[in-house]
Amino acid sequence: MKKISWQRLAVVAAIVPMLALSACSSSGGRPADTGGSNGGKVATTPSIKIALITHAAPGDTFWDIVRKGAQEAATKDNVDLLYTSDPDGGRQAQLVQQAIDQKVAGIAVTLAKPDALKAVLKKAEDAGIPVVSLNSGEDVFKSVGAFTHFGSDENVAGAAVGTRLAEEGVTHPLCVIQEQGNVALEARCAGVKTKVPGTEILYVQGTDMTQVASTVTAKLQSTPGADAIIGLGAPFTATIVKAVGALNLAAKVKVASFDLSGELIQSIIDGKVQFTVDQQPWLQGYDSIDALWQYYRGGFMVGGGLPVLTGPAIIDKTNAPAVLKFAKEGIR
Repeated sequence: MKKISWQRLAVVAAIVPMLALSACSSSGGRPADTGGSNGGKVATTPSIKIALITHAAPGDTFWDIVRKGAQEAATKDNVDLLYTSDPDGGRQAQLVQQAIDQKVAGIAVTLAKPDALKAVLKKAEDAGIPVVSLNSGEDVFKSVGAFTHFGSDENVAGAAVGTRLAEEGVTHPLCVIQEQGNVALEARCAGVKTKVPGTEILYVQGTDMTQVASTVTAKLQSTPGADAIIGLGAPFTATIVKAVGALNLAAKVKVASFDLSGELIQSIIDGKVQFTVDQQPWLQGYDSIDALWQYYRGGFMVGGGLPVLTGPAIIDKTNAPAVLKFAKEGIR
């Protein structure tokens, strides 16, 4: 798999750890094994409760992958995982408060809208609850009290996309943001623009795929100079591909993407999408939960004060077939 050159040292966290279930689905945890060694399959530490709180919007399958990683870590770490989500920053803050009230042993949280979470995360700090961030907020995690962050450097990822598109002669790409104000998504498009100054941002309502399709279609029809369009998530790129095809623009407008799904990988293999940038969300979920267990286990603080980078990496026709198997398993 092609690797993008990092602008920071990527810390690779190898950790063991937790059982998962969502407030939206379920929770669980295995009681501690008091009989000694169990072959290393499940931690022998007492069961603890950890909250994973994201800004996931309904229907965004990206977060299913994050949860799978978190759940696998929870299973190994004898952790009771409480998963909740809300795309609204204020309501996400309320979910953090609920976790504090439940006296959880740790909180993993996304920082798509960090200003909305600063006050409540200060309450977590005051309560002695360790916090890690994931996915969004790699530039601000320290300021809100998280001891490390798991995710991709979104500016670097965006610049990588811009570089690739510029090499292919693109001068006027449309960068489609499905959640206005999300710092990670804004950073991706900003990174693209550093390499392709003619980049234009198009905002869509990510919770309504019909609206996404109609907005993209209208913009392509009214922007004859557009020569590429970038989806910032696999479900949105799938909708974009359909819109480009319906307008018979596939020969003129290149499609690029961020993130992965089995459908997206197949679109790359079929030539409908040029490439995508993977941030490895399974690792984000797994490592964030495992890092909190490590903190509980021995006061360990993964990352040494730096974010732990899980991406970016470009996937195109040259390596898509090798990744497809894992995408179909729902972990890539």
